[in-house]
Order: sequence, then C-alpha cells, then structure tokens
Amino acid sequence: MPRCYVLGAGNLGTLAADYFADAGWDCIAAGRAALTRRLSNGVMQWQRTLAADDGAPIQLLVLATKVQDSAAALAPLRARLDHDSVLLRLQNGLLDPTTLGLPPLRHIEAISFSGAWRDTGADGVMHVHRVAENDTYLGDGSALPPPWFAGLQQFWPKLQWRTDIHWQQWRKLAVNAVLNPLTALYDCRNGELLAEPGRRAAMAALAAEVDALARRLFEHWPNDTLARSEQVAVATAGNLSSMCADRRAGRATEIDFINGALLRAAAQHHLSLPHHTEVVARLQWPLASVDPLPGTF
Repeated sequence: MPRCYVLGAGNLGTLAADYFADAGWDCIAAGRAALTRRLSNGVMQWQRTLAADDGAPIQLLVLATKVQDSAAALAPLRARLDHDSVLLRLQNGLLDPTTLGLPPLRHIEAISFSGAWRDTGADGVMHVHRVAENDTYLGDGSALPPPWFAGLQQFWPKLQWRTDIHWQQWRKLAVNAVLNPLTALYDCRNGELLAEPGRRAAMAALAAEVDALARRLFEHWPNDTLARSEQVAVATAGNLSSMCADRRAGRATEIDFINGALLRAAAQHHLSLPHHTEVVARLQWPLASVDPLPGTF
C-alpha cells in the first residue's frame, strides 16, 4: 500500500489525508506520533487516524503547514527526501522551493478552493467541519500528472490536473492579497469589508495595484481582481481569514508570502505598489498599535 506523509494536519491537511486514505493510501503524521481527527460534512461524522511517523524514506509528502513555518517544519525530514520524492504543497501564498534546502525532487503545487473550519471537542480531538467541496488544482508545469493522480482523483472531489498552475496561483493570490491583509488590519470578517465605503475604497486600491502588476506578468490578465474579491467576500461573508485569525492570536501571518510576494515581483519589473507596501508595513506592528486604516490609505 502506498504511503502519504502529511506535514501539518490542520483543515486542508486533514482533508487531504482523508481523500488519500479513501484512495487506499496509508496516511502518516510526518514527524509526529499518531493523531486522530474527527470530520463531518453536515450529514455524517467520521474519524480518521494518521499513523505515527515510522522514520522511513518519504516518497510523497503533503506540506500543509502555514507557509511561513515551512522551512522549520521540513528541516527534520530533509534527510528522508531524495530525487524520487514528491512534495505536494497545499498552502496559501507563493513559496520559492529553493529556499527550503531540499534535494532536487518533484514539487507539485496544490490550490484548494474548498471550505472547512475546525474546533476541538471535549475529548480533545480536533474536529474538521467540511463545509464546501470546491475545485482543487494540482500541477507543476508538466503535461502529465504522476501515475497515482488518476486513482486519487476518484476520491478527491473536483480534483484537476492543471498545466497552467502558475496562472491559477496568481488568480488566487490576487484575491488573497486584497481580502487577507484588510481583514487582518480592520480586524473583521470577509463580508464586513463591504459594509463601509472606506473599506471598499481600500479594496479597490489594492486590487488596482494587483492588476497593474499582473498585466506585466500575463499577456491576457482580465483586470478583474476587485470584482472577484467582492464576489469572494460575499460568498464567504462570515469567514474569518487565516491572516486575521493569526493576528488576533499573536502569531506570525502569511503576509510575506502573499503581499510580500507581490512586492518582490513588482521590484523585478521596477513597479511601485505603495498600498501593498503600506499594508505589509502595518502588519509588522502589534494589533493594538494599529489605528484603523483611512478609506483611501
């Protein structure tokens, strides 16, 4: 039976482990003792146990930690990875794999639009509530997926292999770069960004800069970042972004891999993004020290 090692068993990591297990894989908690997750979909509830790490060479590793924690989380596992290994990265934001210190291996990007939230039961078991099974894209620029993809696709709803994964990453990044930092700075849920003209103006300012950069990167960029951001804010109105949740908890955020990634790309094209520069700077400060953003920055 093939083995799938899961590093980071939060919402997306747990969902991935569940789909891999349904497809007949042994799922192992990378670098950890055995752990159990409870899952539900609004109709039924079930449990999934990830076996304790066995220290064996890793053929497939699902990386689902917070993106800012990637290098530290991977460090103890590097010696178990080689050129035959596959790293499946299921995270928000852009990450340069050369910064991880890994041997040459196949690096597949995963982009999920599914929705889930979690809590912990009285028995201490994490409960992942699966609320929406939307598209998930996998790709690495190759025309052909790995041999195991077809079997997994039968059990992972709406799973697709995309040869245009770089484009798809930027489409998701564009919306994240508008919603995530603003919800963190305004300390609000997604839908609350639409409640005041000043917040809408802030969305428009960030979206315009995203489109200006994306036009340099993609010939046929549709300049629709604001419209799509508003659509997502409506569809996920009650959601708390991961960046807002991290900031409330005093944790490091993904800002350097979302808006920071935009700034690094813009610098390569000699393009200034003053509004994204401002939100990156503001998110370096403690929550209590940040005044509300003015509507036009």
